[in-house]
Amino acid sequence: MELLHDINIDFMKWRRFWVTVSFAVIAIGMIAMFTVRHLNMGIDFAGGTQVTLKFRDKPDVDALRTLLEQAGLAEAVIQRFGKEADNSVILRTPILKGTEEGSGAKLTAALDARFNAGTNGFDLNQQGTGSLASLLSGVDPDGVGPAKAPAYYEAMAETILGVRKQAGLLTDWSQLASAPGVGTKALEALKANARLGHFSVLSLENVGPQVGSELRQRGILAVVFSLIGMLVYIWFRFELRFGIGAIMASIHDVLVTLGLFTIAGFEFNLTTIAAFLTLVGYSTNDTVIIFDRVRENMRKDRGAALIDVMNHSINQTLPRTILTGGTVFVAAMALLVLGGDVIRGFAFIMTVGVVVGTYSSIYIASPFALLWEKYFGKGKLASGKAVATASAPPRRAADAGQRRPAPRKR
Repeated sequence: MELLHDINIDFMKWRRFWVTVSFAVIAIGMIAMFTVRHLNMGIDFAGGTQVTLKFRDKPDVDALRTLLEQAGLAEAVIQRFGKEADNSVILRTPILKGTEEGSGAKLTAALDARFNAGTNGFDLNQQGTGSLASLLSGVDPDGVGPAKAPAYYEAMAETILGVRKQAGLLTDWSQLASAPGVGTKALEALKANARLGHFSVLSLENVGPQVGSELRQRGILAVVFSLIGMLVYIWFRFELRFGIGAIMASIHDVLVTLGLFTIAGFEFNLTTIAAFLTLVGYSTNDTVIIFDRVRENMRKDRGAALIDVMNHSINQTLPRTILTGGTVFVAAMALLVLGGDVIRGFAFIMTVGVVVGTYSSIYIASPFALLWEKYFGKGKLASGKAVATASAPPRRAADAGQRRPAPRKR
């Protein structure tokens, strides 16, 4: 399929305007990040406890906040999770001073006292496989005997908790009626010795202050070293001026996306770092495609100005850029819309990053390569024409060296 065949757009004509726009967008994002919105640091980096809960009835966020304040967790953050009908929320509490265990036990105890008040016994929505297997082994409803009971009931416990995991919360005993390996006697024993609580803990994560600090430091180093690695690779693969252009484009993409990510309010965590590393790789790949074409065209047309070669090369690679970027954008957008809350931050970075990365390969990488050539190239020349001369291949320079000197005027 041919797309934008034989186009000739003067991209570099507007390079100063778009570079200015990019700096303005970066400035707005940085101001938002450091003054207004701040980066929403997840527990991976900030430390603390995060608990995902599913309730039998629709949870009242204000009542939950009051409950946590009464439990001494006034700084807890409460956020709805998934669809409204799921009755799920995420509770995030900061690091408790003087403890590494976090506030998970304190938080679930407060919830248990509020939502399961007046009920006693084994809560099938709270306990794990070992506890349930011990309960069933002690009762032995199927009469397998003490020797076989541990293994037999551990397998049954895993089946029961598998049903709970799939449903998120057991609300009725009939949910276990069709579970394989759970007979009528076992189900009656559970009804007699256990209860179904009003909430379940879907996940509980706790990160101490030291671990959070180390993860934060390593995440930043991962992005920095990836940028340096890209610079070195392109330096050896092409030339330093192209490496400078590519690294500026990658830094631009990270800063623009980070600013928009901050304004959107998504959580910054380890998954986010993975998304930024992917973004750096995508941006560099897009830039390398253009620079590779620039290098080919420089060999074909040795007398052309570098700025003209870049314009020609961008026009030649634009159809491929649009097709590859468009397919990645559609996939990332599908993840953003349909992927759910867990990967929404990752999908947001990829969606924005594809657009920003494609734009920067044209209006950031190439202008900065030209700028580097202008001030730090072989000739350190100042005009656009001079840039063209300085960008001429070595053969032309050799030819110039063989030219006869002009005769002196007498």
